[in-house]
Amino acid sequence: MENNHLIWDEKSRKDRFKNRIFTIQERVCVSPEGREGIFSVMDCRDWAIVIPLLDAPAGKEEASGSFVMVRQWRHGSRSLSLEFPGGVCEPGEAPEAAAARELSEETAYTPGRILKLGEMSPNPAIMTNRVHFFLADSLRDTGSRNLDADEYVDVEIVPTDTVIRNMGKPPYIHSLMAAALMLYMRTGTGC
Repeated sequence: MENNHLIWDEKSRKDRFKNRIFTIQERVCVSPEGREGIFSVMDCRDWAIVIPLLDAPAGKEEASGSFVMVRQWRHGSRSLSLEFPGGVCEPGEAPEAAAARELSEETAYTPGRILKLGEMSPNPAIMTNRVHFFLADSLRDTGSRNLDADEYVDVEIVPTDTVIRNMGKPPYIHSLMAAALMLYMRTGTGC
């Protein structure tokens, strides 16, 4: 590898805090020049985000359809956010299965088809996990959601062009949703 001069070697790690969502680790690492540093890292499980696409109504060929989205309170920003469904991959659960499960739990929709759009590191500076992005279509409404005890979520059907036009402005404030939307638009479906 020609970039070896940039790689730090991990000497040790110690868990400093742990909850059901993540573990904060203190990692002692040695720079390429031999200098030792201490770094805090969040060890998290992978996440899955799914973009649920409802087809445009018949006779409306110019319409590009709508997204099924969820509005919920975000404690970090202390604000409401309108987002694509998603959540943590359970231990041993494939990201695609997590995406379908989260879609069903949060919105009552199940996908007829699910397609992986890509994956990214949410914040490689301090986080260990990956976020997996999916597109779901041929949706079927089961009429039954299964929210977690601490989930308070409203389901909203939003035209795709509204989301594209407003991403980055309240209530479309979650940066991972912007990444998901970019991957969706790259498919050509959203252009």
